[in-house]
Amino acid sequence: MKLLLDSVTKDLKPWIEAFKIELGDENVITYDQVSDPDEIATAVVWNHRPELFRELKNIKLIASLGAGVDHILSDESIPSDARISRIISPILSEPMSNYCIGAVLYYKKQFDKYAADKLLKNWDQEFEPERDLKVGILGFGELGSDLGVKLKLLGFEVHGLSRTRKRVDEVITYDESQMDTFLSEINVLICMLPATKATKGILSKSLFDKMKMGSFLINVARGHHQIDQDIIEALDSQRLSGAFLDVFPQEPLPLDNALWTHPKVFITPHIAVVTKMEAAVPQIVANHRAIMSGGSLTGLVDRNKGY
Repeated sequence: MKLLLDSVTKDLKPWIEAFKIELGDENVITYDQVSDPDEIATAVVWNHRPELFRELKNIKLIASLGAGVDHILSDESIPSDARISRIISPILSEPMSNYCIGAVLYYKKQFDKYAADKLLKNWDQEFEPERDLKVGILGFGELGSDLGVKLKLLGFEVHGLSRTRKRVDEVITYDESQMDTFLSEINVLICMLPATKATKGILSKSLFDKMKMGSFLINVARGHHQIDQDIIEALDSQRLSGAFLDVFPQEPLPLDNALWTHPKVFITPHIAVVTKMEAAVPQIVANHRAIMSGGSLTGLVDRNKGY
């Protein structure tokens, strides 16, 4: 049984070579090389072509090339008996935590203010150059808890909210029923939620209005979560003091989007985490072999939860 790779947005050439080293040239193919769809046991995808799975009658495993699976779950042609997996690895946790820590420190040390001062040649040596922060992580799962522990070690007060409450030493945690309390306690919000129907558009006016005036927003999850215009209005009303955004509802971010020119917004082009082949390939290959031998799989997704 073969492994198929498919994407309409990603350059698959290096991935194909990496999988062939593990499984052999004859066992790894792309869509245009399929002669018998019934031979495909595993599909490895990222933004795959529409209706792909209707052709793959014997598909047993659909593996995401990243930590996100919304691009898979949104496809109604997924067979009901196929397993779905995502990449879970410290190799992903480290760059995500590094990005978020950098964004938090950028805000804490007021580098946004000093960048503006530089343009004005303004020497404003403040008595207290650090902001007092209480950091909230919205989505306290694998990646969120790794970040929470590291921020705590740096001396931050950390709050984490997840669907069910997690227990992490010295981190103040909440379940989803305690959202209002969670938001009232923090002044930095880091969104690390999975992309599900329940989380679509959650970063909106109704949520911002429950936060402390002048809070700071960081979104490294999905553009699916944010309403751009609500972010802009919250910034203009000073409900939010700034935003550090790596993801957007439409990517690449359109040139006419007002976020590009807003002085309180820092933008990066969806690079908080870039999937590493050394993390993804061995995990997917192990699952591919396990799905055929009846072994156990890692990184399986609960379709009802969406992650």
